[in-house]
Amino acid sequence: MKWYWNRLGLVLVFSILAALLSMLAGRFRMPSSIPQTPPAAAAPAVPFRVIVVGSGLAGLSASSELVARGVAVHILERQPKPGGNSIKASSGINGVPTRFQAPGSDTVAEFYNDTLRSAGASFRASKTEARQKLIAELTDSSASAINWLVDEKGVDLSRVAQLGGHSHPRTHRGAGPTPPGASIVLTLLKQLQASPLVTLQTGATVTKILKSDGEVVGVQVSRDGTPETVDGPVVFTAGGFAGDSTGLLAQYRPDLEGFPSTNEALPGSQTLLTDVGAHLVDMEQVQVHPTGFVDPKEPFKRTKFLAAEMLRGEGGILLRQGQRFINELKLRKNVTDAIMAQPPKDVQPTKQWDIQILLDEATYEAAKAHVDFYIWKGLMRKTTVSELAHSDLVLETLKQYAATVQGTDPDPLGRSAFGHWGLQDPTPESTVYVGTVTPVVHYTMGGAIFSPQAEVLDGSGKPIKGLWAAGESTGGIHGENRLGGSSLLECVVFGRIAGQNAAKAR
Repeated sequence: MKWYWNRLGLVLVFSILAALLSMLAGRFRMPSSIPQTPPAAAAPAVPFRVIVVGSGLAGLSASSELVARGVAVHILERQPKPGGNSIKASSGINGVPTRFQAPGSDTVAEFYNDTLRSAGASFRASKTEARQKLIAELTDSSASAINWLVDEKGVDLSRVAQLGGHSHPRTHRGAGPTPPGASIVLTLLKQLQASPLVTLQTGATVTKILKSDGEVVGVQVSRDGTPETVDGPVVFTAGGFAGDSTGLLAQYRPDLEGFPSTNEALPGSQTLLTDVGAHLVDMEQVQVHPTGFVDPKEPFKRTKFLAAEMLRGEGGILLRQGQRFINELKLRKNVTDAIMAQPPKDVQPTKQWDIQILLDEATYEAAKAHVDFYIWKGLMRKTTVSELAHSDLVLETLKQYAATVQGTDPDPLGRSAFGHWGLQDPTPESTVYVGTVTPVVHYTMGGAIFSPQAEVLDGSGKPIKGLWAAGESTGGIHGENRLGGSSLLECVVFGRIAGQNAAKAR
C-alpha cells in the first residue's frame, strides 16, 4: 500500500502544479493575434493661403482682395513696421474721371497720353503692345481704384490738385491732416489686422522664392536669424531699389553715387525674382525727384524727407538765388535737369544743390497739413520776404509771378496753372513759407516684366505659375519718368488684380 500512497502524492503534486500553471496561463495568456499599432494621426492639412511679400500699398491691396474672397494671407515684411514707402507718399493718387473732379474736365484718354508723354521719347519710340496694355490698364482702372478706396474702404480723397506733367487736376488726397499715403495704408492695415485670415510678420526677410516643377510653391524666410519655409503661391510687392546705393543702384546707375535718397538703405529684391526665371526691364530708369528737403539740423543726412509735389501744384515756386528758373509744373525729370544744369553746392559727403521752395499764405492754407508738419520737423519756416537771402531779387520775382497769376503778363517760363496762389501785391513784409530742397533719388521705374493680369513673365513671355507682382518691384509702365500720383495708383490697380488672380489658385 505504500507504493499507492506515494503514487497518490505525486498525482496530487502534479495536479496542484497543473492548476497553478493553468491559473498563470490564464493570467498571462497571450492573445491569439497581435493587434497593429494604430497609425499616427495625420498632420492637419494646412489651409490654402497666399504669401504676400511686402506690406506697402500694393501688398495691402492684394491682401484685401484675397481676404474679400475668403483666402488666408501670410504677409511678410522685412522692416520692423508695416507700410513700406507707400506710407510716406504725400501728394496723392491719380484717378480719372471721378466725382471729385470738375465734371467734364478730364478724360482717361488725356491721362493715358500724359502718362505716355511722361515716359519719354525713347519709351514712345520703342513702345510695345505689352507696354501700351499696362498703361491702358493703369489709366482705365484709375476711377475704380478711387471708388474702391472711398466707397469700400472709407478713405477720404475729396481734394484734387494738378501736379507736374498732368494736363488737368486729377491727383486726389484727403481734406484732413493725414497725408494720403498714410491715410490709405493705415486704413487698409487696420481692416486687415482685424481679420482672422491675416497673418502679418514684420522683421521677416524673404531670402529665396521656392519653385517646384515650374511652379512657385513658397518662400524661404529669415527672421531673427532663424530660417523657415512658408508654403503657398506668392504675390511679390517688395518695392524698388532706390535705397540700394551699393547694390542694384550702383550696378545700373553708378552716376548717382553720392546722391541722397528718400528711401531707406535696403538691398533691392529683384534678384529674388530673376532666380526663378523672371526677366527685368528699364532697370537703368531711376527717378531723381527735384525736391527733397535739406534739414538745417542735419544738412548732409543721406535719407531725406520729400517736399511733396503738391506744394508746387497748389501754387509754390522754386528759386535759385532769388529767381525762378523753371516752370515748376513740368515733368519731374525736366525740373530736376534744370536744377542740375548748375554745379551742386556740395559734393561731399552728399551731392546736393541749394534751391528754395516758396509758398505764399494762400498756398500754405491749401497745403496746411503738409506745411505744418514740415515746420514741426524744422524743414520749412514762416518768415517775410525781407528776411530771405537775395531779398531784392525775391521781391522782384514775386511781383512778376503775381502779375502772371492775375493774367497781366504771360509766364516767361510757360506755367499756366497756379493752384491757390493768392499774393497779389508783394512787399518786403509779405509773409512766405520757405525751405531748402535738392534733387533726391526717389523711385525706380525698372523691375520684373509682368502682364496686365499682374503675372510675372519669364524670358519667353509666359507667366510663371504661382507668382504675381505689383508696385515698384515691376517694370514697363513709366519709362524714363513717373507722373506724380501714379505710384499709389499703380499699387492699388495691380495689387488688387494680383490678389484677385492669386485667389483663383486654390
